[in-house]
Amino acid sequence: MPDFGSALYLGLRHPSAALGAWDALTLGRPAASADPPGSRALAAGLAQLAGAKAATLLPSTLHLFFDLLALLATEPIALLLDDACYPVARWGAEQAAARGTPLQSFAHGSSEGALRLATAAARAGRRPVLVADGYFPGAGRPPPLRAYADIARRLDGYLVLDDTQAFGLFGRAPRCGAPYGSGGGGSLRLHGLGGAHVVLGASLAKSFGAPCAVLAGDAGLVRRFEAGSATRRHSSPPSAAAILAGLGALRLNRTRGDALRARLWRLVALWRAGLARHGLAARGGGFPVQTLELAPRVDGVRLHQLLRGAGIDTVLQGEAGRATVSFLFRADHTRADIARAVGVLAACLRRPGSIARARLEVL
Repeated sequence: MPDFGSALYLGLRHPSAALGAWDALTLGRPAASADPPGSRALAAGLAQLAGAKAATLLPSTLHLFFDLLALLATEPIALLLDDACYPVARWGAEQAAARGTPLQSFAHGSSEGALRLATAAARAGRRPVLVADGYFPGAGRPPPLRAYADIARRLDGYLVLDDTQAFGLFGRAPRCGAPYGSGGGGSLRLHGLGGAHVVLGASLAKSFGAPCAVLAGDAGLVRRFEAGSATRRHSSPPSAAAILAGLGALRLNRTRGDALRARLWRLVALWRAGLARHGLAARGGGFPVQTLELAPRVDGVRLHQLLRGAGIDTVLQGEAGRATVSFLFRADHTRADIARAVGVLAACLRRPGSIARARLEVL
């Protein structure tokens, strides 16, 4: 069954034979006691890739954002969330809010709204901490991260990015033929961001296919985080297998990353052209998450079931109170996979019943 439900965008899977051997899967002690072998090398490589001064590893972004926002909240801060912020970072903010830290949201992509709330926080004697995703699938374009970073810098605050979707995919200098840019360093590289006021958190489990997370930013903040992280004191660090997968991903990214990103872009473009030939379209631009814009009379749940029954695995999502279907693309898909997906989708939409004669439109 062609799988369009996996977010391993670059198709990196790290089979056991490719990882190499390890003496122990885990050391049986938290990272505060001893960092597992390879973790410092992986963190340094990820910091260099992102263009940050330092980095450290966590088991997941859930651990990362809980600990990071709790650390920042030891000072008087105000948490200001972009409305489209992914739930994991939002949960970290809500945990800090439950302990008394002020928390407000502003409209997605509104630098004016962010500035208004940040200015009010600064006047109240609190450092504004803007929390946003580096990229939100389906939004069509990234939020105004340079404007957010400028607000944080001018008001002595922080911009905290969840860069899970962008890290490993976007990079420096997007251009014709390479719209994702080069290097795969994520939003800091894409937007030319840096400085002590910008903090990046990202999972490696999407583009890089490694089940761990990285916190990257100013060296002083990373040292403070490592000293104060409850996860590093009380939980196991990423496993030896996860660390070896991350190191393998960095090696593959250096040698083949730009070629994989270019191939992924061509596959997404092929998909969109195929839809257009059938009078169909999807939201997502060139991003590998492509969400169908279903007409009101189209039953998204039924369409998802029909696709699965025809051997096409997709993602069922709820938006604005109704179901829709997303296709997730990877660099290891083939042109035949794309042609089959387009053909099956068009055939499903021609079937009689609740999805007959449906028309898909671009926002």
